[in-house]
Amino acid sequence: MNLPKRRVSTSAPHSGRRSASSAERWELRLYVAGQTPRSLAAFANLKQICENHLAGKYRIEVIDLVKNPQLARGDQIVAIPTLVRRLPPPLSKIIGDLSNTERVLIGLQLRARQ
Repeated sequence: MNLPKRRVSTSAPHSGRRSASSAERWELRLYVAGQTPRSLAAFANLKQICENHLAGKYRIEVIDLVKNPQLARGDQIVAIPTLVRRLPPPLSKIIGDLSNTERVLIGLQLRARQ
């Protein structure tokens, strides 16, 4: 699997599960450093989570810091991979390969902390 060049959008029909309001548009930015196994895992995990919980209303932008290291400054990235939720507000960040789905859902505020 390869990381997309920059953006992945979806307009697929809703999967039947509903975790976010239908009016919300989700803009997610995934910072990686090359096509490492950890970067590929983070993207695959994120894509799966989005398809299951945000189908048809999300956009993922992949930022490869090997190619564009200056882009890390804008979102104050200190570790990679890092996921930044840009929309809907508030902005939030999740560091790691996103393999812990529960942690990602809580970080994206798709699920409440218990």
